[in-house]
Amino acid sequence: MTDATPTPPPTGRRETRGPDAAVVFDRDFGATPAEVWAALTEPALLERWIGTWSGDPVAGTVVFRMTAEGEEVPEEPVTIAECAPRERLALQLGVGDGAAEPWRLELALAAHGTGTTLTFAQLLADPAGIGDIAPGWEYYLDRLAAVLSGAGVEAVRFEHYHPAQSEHYVAMFA
Repeated sequence: MTDATPTPPPTGRRETRGPDAAVVFDRDFGATPAEVWAALTEPALLERWIGTWSGDPVAGTVVFRMTAEGEEVPEEPVTIAECAPRERLALQLGVGDGAAEPWRLELALAAHGTGTTLTFAQLLADPAGIGDIAPGWEYYLDRLAAVLSGAGVEAVRFEHYHPAQSEHYVAMFA
């Protein structure tokens, strides 16, 4: 994408998961589930598109820092609620850092032919911030797609997503 590139169309949808609404995105990659899993879980690969983590995931908690924001972003605790390698990952971000409500994320991988579909969901007890949240995930998932395809992430620019997609998601969750 260049500065003249139009806003990508929003791809998220609204679902109900348990008592909560969720914003859900599907992305198809020409990479194996093992390659997508590595990009989601290995610190050096994760850092290429969103951030990095440290700690011991076997203990069930790590510390995550977003590095793609272009500014210093504080670390935040992440609880690993479920982990089935190359299939499913459920996380809670902001647990214990004073956040009113931790962010609950669910990632599921499914092989298809020679590729993989990632279904990414954020559960929302309160969808008030959806106008910022959903365009942000569109941006990060497109950065992930760029990394997995071997393209650079430089052309994936946040201003192509936000605020242009915000109204769409606010209306979807109204």
